Amino acid sequence: MDDRHLDYPLEKPPLEVSAPKTVAGGWPAITSTLHHTLEEAGLMRGVPALLAVNQKGGFDCASCAWPDPDGHRSVAEFCENGAKAVAEEATTQRVEAGFFRDRSLARLSEQTDHWLGKQGRLTEPMVRRKGSEHYEPIGWDEAFALIGRELQALDSPDEVIFYTSGRTSNEAAFLYQLVARLFGTNNLPDCSNMCHESSGVALTETIGIGKGTVTLRDFAEADAIFILGQNPGTNHPRMLTALQEAAERGCRLVSINPLPEAGLMAFQHPQHPLQILGARTELATLHLPVRINGDVAFLKGLMKELLAAERAQPGTVFDHVFLEAHTSGYDELIADLDAVSWDAILDGCGVTRDEIRQAADIARTSHRIIACWAMGLTQHKNAVETIREVVNLLLLRGCIGRPGAGVCPVRGHSNVQGDRTMGITERPAPGFLERLGRAFGFEPPRHAGYNTVEAIKAMHGGRAKVFVGLGGNFLSATPDTTYTAEALLNCRLTVQVSTKLNRSHAITGEQALILPCLGRSEVDRQATGEQFVTTENSMGIVAPSRGRLKPAAHHLLSEPAIVAGIGRALFSSTLINVDWDGLVADYDRIRALIAQVVKGCEGYVEKVKGDRPFYLPNGPRDSRTFATATGKARFTVNALPQHDLEPDQFLMMTIRSHDQFNTTIYGLEDRYRGLKGDRRVILLNQDDLNEHGLKSGQVVDLHSHFRGKIRIAPRFTIVAYPIPRRCAATYFPEANPLVPIDSHADRSFTPTSKSVVITLHPVP
Repeated sequence: MDDRHLDYPLEKPPLEVSAPKTVAGGWPAITSTLHHTLEEAGLMRGVPALLAVNQKGGFDCASCAWPDPDGHRSVAEFCENGAKAVAEEATTQRVEAGFFRDRSLARLSEQTDHWLGKQGRLTEPMVRRKGSEHYEPIGWDEAFALIGRELQALDSPDEVIFYTSGRTSNEAAFLYQLVARLFGTNNLPDCSNMCHESSGVALTETIGIGKGTVTLRDFAEADAIFILGQNPGTNHPRMLTALQEAAERGCRLVSINPLPEAGLMAFQHPQHPLQILGARTELATLHLPVRINGDVAFLKGLMKELLAAERAQPGTVFDHVFLEAHTSGYDELIADLDAVSWDAILDGCGVTRDEIRQAADIARTSHRIIACWAMGLTQHKNAVETIREVVNLLLLRGCIGRPGAGVCPVRGHSNVQGDRTMGITERPAPGFLERLGRAFGFEPPRHAGYNTVEAIKAMHGGRAKVFVGLGGNFLSATPDTTYTAEALLNCRLTVQVSTKLNRSHAITGEQALILPCLGRSEVDRQATGEQFVTTENSMGIVAPSRGRLKPAAHHLLSEPAIVAGIGRALFSSTLINVDWDGLVADYDRIRALIAQVVKGCEGYVEKVKGDRPFYLPNGPRDSRTFATATGKARFTVNALPQHDLEPDQFLMMTIRSHDQFNTTIYGLEDRYRGLKGDRRVILLNQDDLNEHGLKSGQVVDLHSHFRGKIRIAPRFTIVAYPIPRRCAATYFPEANPLVPIDSHADRSFTPTSKSVVITLHPVP
């Protein structure tokens, strides 16, 4: 197979390198926001969109899932990257039928994801017919009929994959899982399989709920906030306001990350005049540059220090009242801490014992502790164990179900948590299926479906023949790009519901459909009038979202309308009796069904009227109740991970630039890290370069090594950077071809995008 699925320019662009920044936000964030808004959407379309984003009566940002304030909201209730996301959706550029007539699939596949996204909004349904190398227009009814015929021709319902992106609304997600289960499958992989699935598994095992236990109010009360494997300055910039306010009132922030990220060092709030002029708020009290996947070792060391302090002054460190009433497994955890050696801890984490003591002192003297994390913890083989170790720390201090304290997995996509609440999962709870069956009068399938990794393998092996993607860029988001491309090419039909072009439109099955949908920022008018949707943020708050912009084209349908169109075509000749047209005519009818099926959503229609958000129930947070087998929160024992690297090998993690959101590339600048012009870079420690006879600016091919197989990603430029020895960092999705399909977290199946063993091979 050729490499047309890979994302790299035909000619390597020049790379500009400057000193990394030590502060986030400020005037550069304002100028970047204005540049992207005016360039993409223009003054008349862009400014009204920004004034409506995250506002009551406006629309929820399609970027990260950081929550909105409960009370007063500023006029500019968005961050730089949220503004970029809005500008991308509100762009005045259009991709029409002539665009595809002039460009074959092969030609499209030669372009980068950045170029594809910059072509503009998709305007009408397109089909790639069998044997053709071009897309051509197709009517909506014919497109739905094609999907219906192909699905009905399958030998088994499990031969179709229904994939979901985190941008999907609650209403669309609920209808989507309904279509899949009416058809007879639980093949409902989604983007959370590749990011916070490890969090969900770990938290369910330990505290009985797969979500965080804090609200935004808790950040205003915390004494300490530990931020592990997360870069909020780039991936969740609105979080910086909460961190700034916490730091200014004396809360201590601890950054645990291989890279010194600007967004954890200091912040200049773009809406504060003095900070625009240069004043800044120092954020992290302590930065600990742990080795990649050194977090378990660090956390064991921190808890070992706390244990020593507790033994020196019994009852002053551990919350024994909480431990006795609400936890199990304490003795086993203490035995494990006693057994682990300091040599193993220090070798595993790469920071000094004095640094660990400093972190332990902050934890010991803080009554209210929040622990936040993101992909830096979730994308390792031992990811579930790492997050369980975070829970161990908080349980020892009684910091679950206490105001100002708790676990905070920060979701990177706006409604990925809502999708799961609505039933987008390959392993649904029996109670959910029972309620779904009663509401619609059928027997839902009970067997487990495919997660994302399993879905790719099923398509590759011919066990799945149709792929339907509700949003997202599946090929660029998933691991092992060559293998995934082969899987998609092996399908009879691939369907992409999208707003803009991406690489998954160029690498298709024998037949392919592009179904263009409304963006979240756009007005959605149906038979009974203007409609709104709902989303759920990282803290379990459900809120309405009302589009305010004129749609990019008159052919666009909403996501719920597209899903209903598939359902109508698929079940038109069966006994399935769902009023698809009626559900789409008035989304309150969808919400009424959600209220019957989804626990915590009782009275859904009334709860979201008047643009009111509401909190979903959370047992650990609300009442210190834990839905585990014992009814108590569980301490767990977790082994130190082992990375036996050969002398010439490095442990690589993928990261995002400041100019991207997931697979969407806004531009070619990573302002905070001082890089511009080229994304195919690899960050390495200067001492490693000296030892291996390498230098900054040198171009190398990257080879990953897993179970005797070598995968190659070509033409990366070396940049010396403050990163721990034997560690490397590269951008996602350019380095995804190096992530093996079979290398994933235990139990969660999250790809190990942060633990890839590589070697470097200089290009002549």
